[in-house]
Parts: sequence; structure tokens; C-alpha cells
Amino acid sequence: MTPERFQHHVTTAEDLAEIIGVPSELVYKKQLSELDHYMTDFIAASSFLLLGTTGVDGSCDVSPRGDAFGLAKVLDAKTLIIPERRGNRRADSLKNIIATGQVGLLFMIPGTSETLRVNGKAFVIRDEEVLAPLAADGKPPLVGIVVEVEECFLQCAKAIIRSKLWESPTDGQRVQMPCLAEMLISQTQMEGQTVEGLNQLIEDSYANNLY
Repeated sequence: MTPERFQHHVTTAEDLAEIIGVPSELVYKKQLSELDHYMTDFIAASSFLLLGTTGVDGSCDVSPRGDAFGLAKVLDAKTLIIPERRGNRRADSLKNIIATGQVGLLFMIPGTSETLRVNGKAFVIRDEEVLAPLAADGKPPLVGIVVEVEECFLQCAKAIIRSKLWESPTDGQRVQMPCLAEMLISQTQMEGQTVEGLNQLIEDSYANNLY
């Protein structure tokens, strides 16, 4: 998709403000430089977050992280740590953090429409004494992501309300997607791999390799 396809680009912050308006005083004042007790409690109740990172080339990545409630541990008002559980070993987020040291987090609590945004510096650690208390299913994470909080604020519920994210879909709203195995076979064109075989590998991974 090239810019020439669209005729009316918004190119300055001033133009944007003229179109959408300017934030209220509350929007600015709610942004804090460290976690308060409300945010600490929110993180303790959160079982899902989105982790945004950037590479040195400007490429962007957003990766989901899910765990039991309190998937991230607050060490103090300026510091939190996220255990890195088993995944597909691409490690895009970790590589970006090593390269640029910046992250953006969006914490979510199932059933709660408000979210918590945290932005700051980050680095990857492997200190055993720090990671050991973060063990799950008897297995400590191999590494952890330490985030030094620079700005944090609670986000209103409008996006979740509009999406009806926590509402059970009616029959007419249910989206019928192919299974993951079927989509991957189509995308990769891997010879000798069947949908049934790959689906079994995926299910085995879900059942036995979460931690």
C-alpha cells in the first residue's frame, strides 16, 4: 500500500488536534511517573498483557503474555519484572529489548473493561535468585524482562465496550475460523505435513509445554 493511494494525509500534530480535538486536563494529570497502589493492585490482578517493542530498524512488534493472576511482579514503584515463559523461540520481543531497551505494556484483567498502560526502559535478566520465585508448574523462567517505569496511566473502557470483548457472542456473531493447523499448512506449504498431524503437535504443545 503506497501513500499515493490516499489523497488526504494528516501530517502534523496541529492538523490532528484540529480534527480530533485536544485532551482534557484529566488526561494529562492521570499520567504518573511511577506506579501507585491502584496500579500495583491492577497488575496483581492481571493475567494478560500486550508487550510492544521496537527494533533498531524501526520495525515494531506486539506480543501477548498470559499467566496466572499477577503475571508481572512489582518490585517497587518504578520497577516490575515479567517472567518469560516457553514459546516458539522466535524471541522477537527479547531481541528488540536487547537492541533498543524500550517497551510499552497494556495490562488487562478478564471481565474488567479498563486497562493499564505502562511505558519505560527494559532489559533482559537471568538472575536465578530473582527468577526462582516466579516459577510456575515447578519451572522457573529462563529469563525475565525488567521494566523501569517512565510513565503509566489507567485507560478508559471505551475500546473494550465497543468491541464487546468480554461479552459472550450470540450464534449470529460467532466467527468460524479454520483451525490453526489448517491455516499454517496453507501458509507454509510444508511437504509431508498434514492438518491432522500438525493439529496433534499443537494440542500436545498446549497440554505439555506451557511452562
